[in-house]
Amino acid sequence: MEQAFYDAFHQARGYQQELDRWNAMKPKDRTGKAAPRRDLRMEALAEILSGERDISCHSYVQSEIAMLMHVADSMRFKVNTFTHILEGYKVAQAMKKHGASGSTFSDWWAYKFEVNDAIPYNAALMHRNGVHTGINSDDAEMSRRLNQEAAKAVKYGGVSAEEAWKMVTLNPARMLGLDHRIGSVQSGMDADLVLWSADPMSIDARALTTWVDGALLRRSEGPRAARMDRCRARSDHPRHDAGQGRWRTRAQAGPRTPAPLVLRGSGRR
Repeated sequence: MEQAFYDAFHQARGYQQELDRWNAMKPKDRTGKAAPRRDLRMEALAEILSGERDISCHSYVQSEIAMLMHVADSMRFKVNTFTHILEGYKVAQAMKKHGASGSTFSDWWAYKFEVNDAIPYNAALMHRNGVHTGINSDDAEMSRRLNQEAAKAVKYGGVSAEEAWKMVTLNPARMLGLDHRIGSVQSGMDADLVLWSADPMSIDARALTTWVDGALLRRSEGPRAARMDRCRARSDHPRHDAGQGRWRTRAQAGPRTPAPLVLRGSGRR
């Protein structure tokens, strides 16, 4: 696999050199010659070599992680982020030296051969060695509860609550190169915010209010407010007789007025 990486990057370097020679030629010198054929695969690899494109590399075991960092060092580019990286704790010091971040699962291990050596202390050990560490999940259900996944770094490894919270906020934003817009709460940032009912890393916490881009998206004031919302929705229903407190038949309710069709984002009806 290492040689396959080297072959591809050497081809990309040659492709870029040929393209640079063509672009440097004067129009009269191009007469009768064909331009280099565009190759999107080589183009992407050339952007990695020049630092224009960041790498997020899917990884598991120590050997493959160390191998790619060795390739990157010798070809003079940097791996931006290793994802999954369940053996990151074994190479954390090398990752720090290389400048790579690690986005890992919180406590998944032993579910297939590649993760036999995975441990729940992985995030804490990478963090302790100075690696920008994030916690992720490729499970649709678990990814909705990354606040609780972050809490596992407190349990397994004694990471402070603040640093654990950064593993699902600021640190992932840094990995994506978007920490100037998201990942922290300060003036000038995108206003994507959640107000919790308790410590967000507690299983008792509930999302009370959510803002996206500064606009209120959802508000919940608890079970009583939810019941009131249901009551209001029922009283507004065309078949509910609020005065009598009962439901009417379709014939009694009469025809419903269709709601206007709104084309999202266009402002037209």
